Amino acid sequence: MAELISTKLNPESHLLLDQPLLRLPVELSRKNFKLTAVHVEHDKKHLLGALKATANDSFSGQKDPSETLGSLDNMINRMKNLKRKMEGFHEEEKTTHRQTRQRLEHLHNLYQIPSLADVKYDEWSRIQLNRLIADYLLRNGYSESARALAKEKGIEDLVDLDVFVQCHRVEESLRRGSMQECLAWCSEHRELTRKTSNTLEFELRLQQFIELRRKGHLMEAQQHARKFISSNVEHKNPEVQRAAGLLANSPETRVEPYRTMYSKSRWDFLANLFLKTHHELFSLPTRPLLHFALSAGLSALKTPSCHSKYASSSSNASSTTTTVCPICSTELNELARNLRHVQHNKSSVEYDPIVLPNGRVYGRDRLLEMSAKFGLEEGRVKDPTTSEVFDISQVRKVFIS
Repeated sequence: MAELISTKLNPESHLLLDQPLLRLPVELSRKNFKLTAVHVEHDKKHLLGALKATANDSFSGQKDPSETLGSLDNMINRMKNLKRKMEGFHEEEKTTHRQTRQRLEHLHNLYQIPSLADVKYDEWSRIQLNRLIADYLLRNGYSESARALAKEKGIEDLVDLDVFVQCHRVEESLRRGSMQECLAWCSEHRELTRKTSNTLEFELRLQQFIELRRKGHLMEAQQHARKFISSNVEHKNPEVQRAAGLLANSPETRVEPYRTMYSKSRWDFLANLFLKTHHELFSLPTRPLLHFALSAGLSALKTPSCHSKYASSSSNASSTTTTVCPICSTELNELARNLRHVQHNKSSVEYDPIVLPNGRVYGRDRLLEMSAKFGLEEGRVKDPTTSEVFDISQVRKVFIS
């Protein structure tokens, strides 16, 4: 019965890590719907106004028939362009729905697995591991490797390839000192970020101002500031004042904060700000999911003795035992050093526990048997971890309460 309880699968605990798996398609659908509504409303307003003006001009005789037909042709062309945009949005929506179905099916399969010992759980876990690795690769810019992995394992619909590829492309353009792609991204998503405290577009416009000032184009810099920066004085007054101060400080200045504003490190700041804005917009965690899974797994396996100087690891030359603890292995020991260990509610102990003078607890029969194998005389016992030898009279029996 105890074995069944220990191997029972709890699907809800897995869903804590898989929230972005379903949240991102929802955010993409919301974005698609809002952009569709914006395009329809914009073209509707323009077409109704143009149609009314054309009808009035036609009835009043102010335009000849050829001009009226030209206006109608323009409206038809605009409607055709709107139709093409709607078809593109529809294809995106179909892709999002397909991905959502695949992801729901992936999570549904987890609920059909009764036990951690089931072979189906191994198959599900392998898919999950491949998904986490692909997510890690995408976040670190290895898009082609992630795409190849997803294609080989058949998990394209479980990995957010297009979203991270676009994100990485914009990020890299900022680190190279180019703002065009990021400004285009801000323009496309302005309706979605308008209600948030997003400062990305303001910082990009400020960087454009800085670059104009760096090149000595003072008139263009002032015109740019009036158009894009001064309008934010109510909410960004300190930043606007610092921008005005740049006009009186050359790029060679050592006066702060202008020296920092001229610094090339601002491009890294903009790239990091874009990543933060992008991930918040699409409800994505800022760290790779693999980090969360690895941290949780290492903490679950870690014990207080894993980094003890007496721990049975390859780093302890005095140890006479070989550990099977993964945390004490050379591969994971340093990786888990700064992680906390979990509080275990259940423990497994020997039926005849005793405590040595150094405070370490062992089973009496197994300790005596091991001491005999070490060649110790009767009445002497050896700590297999620290190699200390004690008289049997120094050993005390332990009672579990």
